[in-house]
Amino acid sequence: MLPHSYTLDSISKSQELLSSIISANSPSEITSVCTSIETFLHTHSPDQSRHFFSLTFPTLICNLFGFENPRATSPSSNGWINIPVLNKTLFSLLSPTGTLATTISAVDRLSLVKYLFPAERLPHWTRSLSDKHNLSDLCPSLFNNSSSSPFQIQLNVFQYFFFWFAYYPVSKGNSDNSDQVSVKTTAVKFRLENWTSSIPGFSASKRSVSNQNTRCYNLYTRLLYAYLRANVPTCDLSSHQPYRSSILHYGSGHDATVAARAEFVVNTLIHFWLVDNDFSPFPVSSCKALGVSFPLGEIPPTPCLGEVVKLFVRYLGLSTVTAFRENGDFVPSSSSPRWRNVEVAKNKDLGYGCWNQCLQRPLYRFLLRTFLFCPMAASLKNVSQVFSVWMSYLEPWSIKGDEFSELDAMNGENLENSTVSENVNASGGGGSFTPRWQDYVLSNYLYYTSLVMHFIGFAHRFLHSDVETVVQMVLKVLDTLTSSKELIDILKNVDTLFHSKQAGSGKPMLNNLYRYVPIIRDQLQDWEDGLCETDADGSFLHENWNKDLRLFADGEDGGQQLLQLFILRAEAELQAISGDNVTPSLQCIDSLKAKLGCLFDGQTIKPSSTSPEPMQHQQSRDDIFKPRRAGNHVLTHVKYKGDWMRRPISGDEIAWLAKVLIRLSDWLNESLGLNHSETNLGLNQTDSSKSSSACSYVEVSTDEANICGPSEALKVFICTVCSWFLFLGAASLGFMRRYGLRVNLRILASKKVVMVFVLYAVFSMLKKFVRAIHSM
Repeated sequence: MLPHSYTLDSISKSQELLSSIISANSPSEITSVCTSIETFLHTHSPDQSRHFFSLTFPTLICNLFGFENPRATSPSSNGWINIPVLNKTLFSLLSPTGTLATTISAVDRLSLVKYLFPAERLPHWTRSLSDKHNLSDLCPSLFNNSSSSPFQIQLNVFQYFFFWFAYYPVSKGNSDNSDQVSVKTTAVKFRLENWTSSIPGFSASKRSVSNQNTRCYNLYTRLLYAYLRANVPTCDLSSHQPYRSSILHYGSGHDATVAARAEFVVNTLIHFWLVDNDFSPFPVSSCKALGVSFPLGEIPPTPCLGEVVKLFVRYLGLSTVTAFRENGDFVPSSSSPRWRNVEVAKNKDLGYGCWNQCLQRPLYRFLLRTFLFCPMAASLKNVSQVFSVWMSYLEPWSIKGDEFSELDAMNGENLENSTVSENVNASGGGGSFTPRWQDYVLSNYLYYTSLVMHFIGFAHRFLHSDVETVVQMVLKVLDTLTSSKELIDILKNVDTLFHSKQAGSGKPMLNNLYRYVPIIRDQLQDWEDGLCETDADGSFLHENWNKDLRLFADGEDGGQQLLQLFILRAEAELQAISGDNVTPSLQCIDSLKAKLGCLFDGQTIKPSSTSPEPMQHQQSRDDIFKPRRAGNHVLTHVKYKGDWMRRPISGDEIAWLAKVLIRLSDWLNESLGLNHSETNLGLNQTDSSKSSSACSYVEVSTDEANICGPSEALKVFICTVCSWFLFLGAASLGFMRRYGLRVNLRILASKKVVMVFVLYAVFSMLKKFVRAIHSM
């Protein structure tokens, strides 16, 4: 037991540090506070330091990240981490090899301090759970306390700090996004710009993000890489737990072990960044087994996470490359090809040598929700960052030994990184696809096929926003898919087996690939769980979500037809904006056509002419969607072949109003019997002929023909007018049924039409207001 004087000294100095942290504003004062903290921790034992962590540490985290208090919804720009001149000082304080990190490990080893993390700062999916659900059952590596509930999360010091560290970019991204929205909606000028954004000539700004400087690392990125390097090994975690494979199996619930710490760090970043607000955060089998359900929605991931997610995914990719060095191939955690994809969430033993298992489903849904639910007015900068994450994941063989050399140099880890560089280079990193990577491609097959189709739909919707950037993104996808003939053959062979009815063929290679088909089918159902179509969502996979692969399909919703259509649209867009200098733009289109021909066995579209003929019909640049099947027809002659009322929502429409009017139109058509006009056409004609022949005339008695008095004359007049209106309505309804016409109120959702009504209402209100003033 410590003497009373030592305890009082520790408490008083912790309170002094607390006052200094609260009052520190200038960089010099903050530097002095950081020095005092390191001195205090260096001169006090872990038992004495517990007063610092119980009294001072939460306030230090709030000031570090800019939160006014632990319950603050978003960080402010006054956080210490946002001051560039403090980067060296703060990195020294927060480094995983510094005095603070060493003291945290010692305090956690003795279990001296526990924190309650705010439930409203947890990943969004936790707020959908009730009291009867235990977080440790859903995610044991993240919530290893068996008593954890959505309303009371007990964490040790390291867990508490790392939760705030992972939450910071999420809150900052949400705050920046809401600030942008509020700025656009506070002034009338910006509201009018939003209304007229889709009118040609009013929105001509281009947002190019192709020249981003990805080597500009800030303090948060440096700290993220340092924590990954210190806590997440890229080798097999079983080497740190010799009893993991024995009967005397030790669980991973102990935070002090290397494997448990690595699992906690990886799962924290996955759930705060990738899962977060996902409406299907866990595999379907796990949710059904635990009786958990989550509300559906169409919420895109948090913006501005692309750079940190790319670093995270790229670093975990090192474990995949290391697996090649140790095993000579991409070997999953079990010998069976049916890997534990749907058991990851509830499995308490996640010590894999390759982190790809933990990353597959969350990353796929992160990319999928970005492409499907990205708002039409969103900047392409966020999407391009997420796109680069996808490209990094598709090509793990391109990881080089000096992948993080610049970050290592900035963090002072040159010697340690040299060993990693040798391992990566020796295992085949930094090269191109080889058949040795076949198992990796097959385990992530949906990334190369189904996700490509969803991205094509995104490219069609956002082509008008920045045609050069979107074309470059599509070219990069095709370039990756066609980088190797062996890769194309694998993708096509599996697609053929996926759609075949027989159990296999006589070829040993195809029989070997067929065992992956059930796994891919299960992944397709599980990874795209919860996706729902609306009446005007613009999906290219209409009624095929969670059911089929369409990249190599021959129909109008197949990859070849949609890519042909995209090339035609992009060519027309580039010719419209390039003017006379159209040759450089068409060179990119020719590259697209060449890659398309390589992917689908032959040249499908003729090369572009460097001196194109002038178009007879100028295409409007605000058209967001064009028909799926182009064939050999001229673009301007191709019409939308689907139900025009259910065409994708364009930029000149109000989305929510269009959906309401579509439902109202459906109800009217169903009530009036207009949905079955074609099938009942012959029956209606027969009924009408019978009725016309049976009721040729009506006899009226002389007593009924006599009209006496003005009241009866008025009644006859009103009845005559009403009968004429009913006759016209019935005739119009019969005409619509005869020719297959239907009610379509969607035209009222046009921004131009709504603008006319709004201006008329404002003019009427001003007119009444002026009259009221004059009457006074």
